[in-house]
Amino acid sequence: MSDDVRPGFVRVRLDLSYDGRDFSGWARQTRGQRTVQGEIEDAIRTVTRSQDTYELTVAGRTDAGVHARGQVAHVDLPQELWDGQRDKLLRRLAGRLSHDVRVWKAEEAPAGFNARFSAIWRRYAYRVTDHPAGVDPLLRGHVLWHDWPLDVDAMNAAAERLLGEHDFAAYCKKREGATTIRTLRELRWERDAAGILTATVKADAFCHNMVRSLVGAMLFVGDGHRPADWPAKVLAAGVRDSAVHVVRPHGLTLEEVGYPADELLAARNLEARNRRTLPARGAGASGCC
Repeated sequence: MSDDVRPGFVRVRLDLSYDGRDFSGWARQTRGQRTVQGEIEDAIRTVTRSQDTYELTVAGRTDAGVHARGQVAHVDLPQELWDGQRDKLLRRLAGRLSHDVRVWKAEEAPAGFNARFSAIWRRYAYRVTDHPAGVDPLLRGHVLWHDWPLDVDAMNAAAERLLGEHDFAAYCKKREGATTIRTLRELRWERDAAGILTATVKADAFCHNMVRSLVGAMLFVGDGHRPADWPAKVLAAGVRDSAVHVVRPHGLTLEEVGYPADELLAARNLEARNRRTLPARGAGASGCC
């Protein structure tokens, strides 16, 4: 599948961040809800005095209430428009966008770049506190309160069993025609000096609700309600388990998106569009646990 930019247009990479609490997710919707995509597309149209709305493609479509610190998108703009706006676009967008979303960089993308399909990994963080008094009021929009003491070592022991390439159907909201095979590169928990526990979750891609479901399973292990091998057994079963809670979105932040070297972008585009399957166990596939 070709991802060539139309003649007369230039592809622009946007690096951005947003506080997700007042957005109905990333994707523009027909029902009039406020979305990050809609907000930025409208701002670009306004500051460039364009008659057309130029559609954004994003690295990771976040759900309602989820934040982003290192989100990446691209937009194809007419060359003439870009030439006239490149030096002033950031400042103009800063004057037009609401306080809870910012575009930090707007640069011409290298050949073959696609914000979604060129990405080789996404890294999320989920933040939790188990302090008996609850969440610091200054952090309440970004940290989940779990009202049971959490054992970080037990959670990390459970997390290790989930690393690698698996079918994460048990931790994803099913979407017709979409694969749930993912490579989980990193899943670990750390507690900082203030008592905030942060889960770092890094994978080549994520299916719907995957991070929040994994966190929900880890919390059940951390508070002693389930043993450390339970999340891997859920994964092996391959079906949604009603005991796995999808935790609330406000603790989740998209921290960073990784891309390959410029000369590998086009090849990554093609690879990411191929539907994935797991190798048969007889061909050397590893077990889940």
